[in-house]
Amino acid sequence: MGVELELHAGRPARDGSSLVRGSYEHGEALARVLDGVRTGRLALVDPYGDTMFNEQEAEAALPQVAALLRDCADDSARAALTDLAGMLEACAATPGGYLWFMGD
Repeated sequence: MGVELELHAGRPARDGSSLVRGSYEHGEALARVLDGVRTGRLALVDPYGDTMFNEQEAEAALPQVAALLRDCADDSARAALTDLAGMLEACAATPGGYLWFMGD
């Protein structure tokens, strides 16, 4: 199981024209971390399906990621959370942006 991330400049288009950047290297570690989250915005992410955050939801999730990073001792989970934080920050700074969590 893994969760990959894609930042889109608007609602994701079938032809990929809205894609700004993707993150595909931390999928398994990110899925493990998110599977343990029971509260907050990140608890809404479906590790087996697709979840989208708009720019406001992305901004609201940033403090939760920061808290997870403070408590994280696992290197692969830390790398996944750092990457997620960067994608959330970029989404929050992209007017009309969406962060697409693609689960297995």
